[in-house]
Amino acid sequence: MPSIVIPDDQPAVMGLASAYKQWVETHPVTYYDTLPGSEETLIERIRDFEVVVNIRSSTKFTGRVFAACPNMKQLSIWGTGTDNVDLHAAKRHGVTVTNTPGVAAMAIAEHCLMLTLAVARRVIPLHKQVVNGGWPRGQSIQLRGKTLGIVGLGAIGRQFAKLGEAIGMKVIAWTMHPNPALGFELVELDHLLRESDVISLHLRQSPQTAGFLNTSQFELMKQSAILINTARGPIVDEPALIAALRARRITGAGLDVFDTEPLPPGHPLTQLDNVVLTPHCAGVTPEVLEAGLALALTNVESYLSGSPRHVVSPA
Repeated sequence: MPSIVIPDDQPAVMGLASAYKQWVETHPVTYYDTLPGSEETLIERIRDFEVVVNIRSSTKFTGRVFAACPNMKQLSIWGTGTDNVDLHAAKRHGVTVTNTPGVAAMAIAEHCLMLTLAVARRVIPLHKQVVNGGWPRGQSIQLRGKTLGIVGLGAIGRQFAKLGEAIGMKVIAWTMHPNPALGFELVELDHLLRESDVISLHLRQSPQTAGFLNTSQFELMKQSAILINTARGPIVDEPALIAALRARRITGAGLDVFDTEPLPPGHPLTQLDNVVLTPHCAGVTPEVLEAGLALALTNVESYLSGSPRHVVSPA
């Protein structure tokens, strides 16, 4: 039986999952319910193992980590994003990397809709005013008839596009891999930025998408525009976003991801009244957790059987 380790389950999710509890009855696993805290500790935890199941994106698999762990053959990631993994180094060192695509798509799309409505309807400022004795009127934006611009038509982008259509929004989209069969009107990025009332980001973080939205793009947007980001913080130039929000260059933003996570106390975004902030939790529901964790374990089974699935980077 190949040796398997989970080096980073904190706060615990895998350890509580029913799929894991059944799995460990037949698969001996070395399990850590704390974060490694350093690259040296991570290496110490995984260097002797063939299969690593990664739970937290804060655990970084660098070239140095792969070089120091020659026994590793598979890295099974819980989640879709691979920005915490040096995929080129994984390939050089013969490590197959797998992920769990699609399981959180609907949950994240629902979260996008929630953020959009919360910003458009100014839910948080209105709540605070009512709690303090106020009774404000006429400060909300109706979404029906407005244009939703989807940037990236992966599983999450497509699901949110459907929800936008369901509440009466016109949907336009830009994607790195245009395909008319996706079923949505595809436009150039500049056109999307100029025409959309709500712009929602659904791109992977990579060197090509770092700072994808910056000052130049914000200047193209409508002053009434709302930005939604549940993808990754660094896709947006955060200082440029803060400047645009402060100057009311755009109306507001709903953000689940940030450059630095957790968001530091006193961060400029926490001082603004035209944002709704959530703690990178869009895809964290009981249903998604169980399905995603089970798939991460299934990916191990598939790899060990010689038919790896959901491969991000082949060995």
